[in-house]
Amino acid sequence: MTADGEHKALFLGAGAEMQCGVGQFTRLLSEAIDKLDPGHSATLTLTRSEGSLDEIWRAVGSTQSVVCNFPIVAWKRVILRPLLALAAARLRGRRAVLVQHEWTSLHWLRRLTYLPALLLADKIITFSPQVQRELARHPLLGWTAAKCVLAPLPPNIRAPADIADTPLRERLAAARKSGRLVVGHFGSIYPGKQPNTLLDIAAILKESGHKPLIVYIGSFIKAFDNVEQDFYARLNELGITEDVVVTGYVASDAEVFGLFSEIDAFCYPLEEGLTARRASILTCVQSTRPVIVTGPAHADEFDHHPRFKGLIERRAITLVPRGSPDRAFADRIIAAIKSPPPAAPFDFVGWWQDVVRAINAQL
Repeated sequence: MTADGEHKALFLGAGAEMQCGVGQFTRLLSEAIDKLDPGHSATLTLTRSEGSLDEIWRAVGSTQSVVCNFPIVAWKRVILRPLLALAAARLRGRRAVLVQHEWTSLHWLRRLTYLPALLLADKIITFSPQVQRELARHPLLGWTAAKCVLAPLPPNIRAPADIADTPLRERLAAARKSGRLVVGHFGSIYPGKQPNTLLDIAAILKESGHKPLIVYIGSFIKAFDNVEQDFYARLNELGITEDVVVTGYVASDAEVFGLFSEIDAFCYPLEEGLTARRASILTCVQSTRPVIVTGPAHADEFDHHPRFKGLIERRAITLVPRGSPDRAFADRIIAAIKSPPPAAPFDFVGWWQDVVRAINAQL
């Protein structure tokens, strides 16, 4: 907890354990809000060793609004604590603001634990109208969708001024020099991102003589499914074990963008289609490499987010219609590399100012 006193917003976080994308967003959002209104926000860390009931009660009493982001991976074992903080906000007459980053793509057990948060929230901020639609379809809590407010999501990571060299970066550089096609996939690996579909696309590229090397820059999320086991089973089945690299967690932005510099194109064959909540794709765009993604399910997906729509219009993001065969993604990867998008500056600060204004209006 930061300094005592009356705060406009209290952000719930998991401290150093917030290594997931939503955790990173939580930290950056609290910092951005504090820059807008210095000294008027605070952070309450909730872990197995921090955030007692007494600390939660006192911290909530010192603020006007409690802001909670779901899903933060580190909270799987302490999920009651952020829920208790939201309940304390309602009991103490404070505003409870829930930032719900995704819904249907979450495992049903995790969605079940988040139901109390939907009930307790005064406002639910989402970054995609698709998430709002998913909430609206819930048989018991569909009415909570009326509390939803759309905000434009910015990227979690800013391209650094300098990149770091690593043994893997040197390996990728050597692979490209030898004529291999290096295709990247950045972010946590879980079923919602269809990681196995990219393996099928890799097999098609290999059959076509393009010598692909697929690089998953990220790690598997430990959950209730068998995503990692299924991934490696499919990898062995396709016979492409020598054509795929999974980096695991990459510690620094300089290392991440060092790897990005040796990627020819990124590919995301998303079953749900591209949504405006995909911060990992916005990070990839900053590399200036083409990004190939499944098209959105609804035409209005980016109406609230003109900056995201602009990336599509200038071909920084190439859309493949939903329902297209895997070969269509393989063809688009080759075409995008032959005719890359024009380079353009990325206004990272402007993206964050947009979301800060939208969320600050709800506090």
